[in-house]
Amino acid sequence: MTVVKALTIAGSDSGGGAGIQADLKTFQELKAYGMSVLTAVTAQNTLGVQGVYPLTVSQVEEQLDSVGEDLKPDALKTGMLFSAEIIEAVAKKIQQHDMNNVVVDPVMIAKGGAKLLQDEAIDTMKKDLIPLATIVTPNIPEAEVITGLTLNTLKDRKEAAKCLYQLGAQNIIIKGGHAEEEEVVDLIYDGETFTQLINERRYTANTHGTGCTFAAAIAAELAKGVNVIDAVRVAREFTQVAIEDDLNIGSGQGPTNHWAYQSRREKV
Repeated sequence: MTVVKALTIAGSDSGGGAGIQADLKTFQELKAYGMSVLTAVTAQNTLGVQGVYPLTVSQVEEQLDSVGEDLKPDALKTGMLFSAEIIEAVAKKIQQHDMNNVVVDPVMIAKGGAKLLQDEAIDTMKKDLIPLATIVTPNIPEAEVITGLTLNTLKDRKEAAKCLYQLGAQNIIIKGGHAEEEEVVDLIYDGETFTQLINERRYTANTHGTGCTFAAAIAAELAKGVNVIDAVRVAREFTQVAIEDDLNIGSGQGPTNHWAYQSRREKV
């Protein structure tokens, strides 16, 4: 039996819908052994983020060394990194431990509007982390912040993807969930070819953690040796089903259902 290992470097969500918790649930459902490096602890539920408490740089580095020296991951994803100092440390350790199949989810703002990345950290992400990415997975607002462009049309998104590629990422997917369209169009760019993947839009308030879940699913598939496009296809299906079969818990922006994907497959 071959065990593939996936690492998440992200913040903790006490409500369990996003962050480290969503990532580990996703890894487990996709049969990847999950490991974690915490960058921050948040007090959080479906109503919003009540507090953010970043770890020190040395605490993050020590966790990365512990994993890298004994349990080198087959793929990893980054989520909430919070500060320029933590981003620099994470980028350095990824290179030091020769970690590959890097999925960068440039988490900036929580669903409820709380800021999860300091403004001064954006340039550091562009300079140090994105160049290490096998794939970077921004939504439209995140892509606008990173590139400085306004993304109203598909043509705009293509220009933003080119800008992100020029920063050094091997592949880019700009997610279309924030666009005001009946269909969700995710745009993939590999430096040469644009690929559009289209889903019917699901209208629900229970989408907390979808970005984390999507990036984690890509990492789990890359860990298995799956190519980028096919990894994205699995991640889209996993996330779509998790939204469709939502849990409807909490009083606000509820979480998705991480066991829905396997439950549906078992019924087929």
